[in-house]
Amino acid sequence: MPLRLRPRSVLTLVAVAGVAWLAGGCGEKKKERPQPQVAARVDGREITLPQINLVLEQQHSLRPEQIDAASRQVLARLVDQRLLAAQAERLELDRDPRVRERIDAATREILARTYADHLGDKAQPPTAQEIDGYHAAHPERFAQRRIYSLQELAIEADPGQLAALRLQLQAGQSIGEFVEHLKASGIRFVANQAVRATEQLSPQTLQLLSGLRPGQAVLLPASHGALVIALGGSRDEPLTLERSRPLIEQMLLAERRRKLLDTELRALRKAARIEYQGRFAHDAAQAGGEPAAPVPVAAPEPSAHEASR
Repeated sequence: MPLRLRPRSVLTLVAVAGVAWLAGGCGEKKKERPQPQVAARVDGREITLPQINLVLEQQHSLRPEQIDAASRQVLARLVDQRLLAAQAERLELDRDPRVRERIDAATREILARTYADHLGDKAQPPTAQEIDGYHAAHPERFAQRRIYSLQELAIEADPGQLAALRLQLQAGQSIGEFVEHLKASGIRFVANQAVRATEQLSPQTLQLLSGLRPGQAVLLPASHGALVIALGGSRDEPLTLERSRPLIEQMLLAERRRKLLDTELRALRKAARIEYQGRFAHDAAQAGGEPAAPVPVAAPEPSAHEASR
C-alpha cells in the first residue's frame, strides 16, 4: 500500500477550483500537460496548484469567498520564494552544513509524519455504541459541560517568589489588586482574557476551578514561573449526544491512532540498534527505552466553538 498524506480539509478541492484560471486561461481547452496543473513558471521552473493548496490548507479560518484572493497572494509569495531560493542556490548556500541540517530535519519530519498518518489510517472508527458509552461515561464534558470566563496571568518569577505570590492571593486580594501588586513589585507578567469550555481544560484545572467563586484565583507553577487563573464566571452549556457525536468520534479515533503509533514505536525501538553516547546514554538508561512524545497522527480535536455549532 503506498504511503499518502492525509488530507487535512476539503479546502484543497475548493482551492483548485478557485485558481483554475491560472492553469491556462479562460476557455482554453488544450493543455500542455494534465498533471501537475501549473500556476506559474519562474525561469522555467513550475509553481503548481498543489503547491498553492499546500499553503492554503494551513489557513483553516479561510472562508470560501476568500479563497480566490488568498490563492493569488500565496502564488505571489511562492514566486518570491522561488526567486530567493534560486539566488541561494546560485551562491551555493544550499551546501552550507547548517542549511543541509535544516533541510535534512525537514525531510525527516515530513517522512515521519507521512508514515504516522499511514499507520493511523488503520485505526477503526468507533461504533455508535462506543460513542454513546463515552458520552454517558463523561457527563462533565457533555451533559454537565460548562463555559468558563477566565483571566490568566503568565508571571515571570523564580521559585523563591512563588510562595509570596501565593500568600498575596490567599490574603483575599482581588485580581485587580494582585495585578497592581505585581506592577509595584516590578514583576513581569502577561495578562490574557479567555473563555474556555470544559474540554479545553485539564482535569486538574477543572478541579481547582470547581472550588472557586467568581473573583477568586488560583496560582499554578509553570515553566516560566507561575500561571494565575482567576474565575470571572461560568455558565452551563451542555452538549447533547447528537451534537457531540462527531466530536466524540474524532476523539476516540485520535486516541486509537495514538495507541497504534505508540505500539509501533515500541516495536521499532525494540528491533532497532540504538546506541546513545555521552550524557544521553545516562538519560536513555533512566527512560528505559520508552518512546518519546509521538509524532501527531491526527488533526487537533475540534474546538469548543466547533463542537457547539
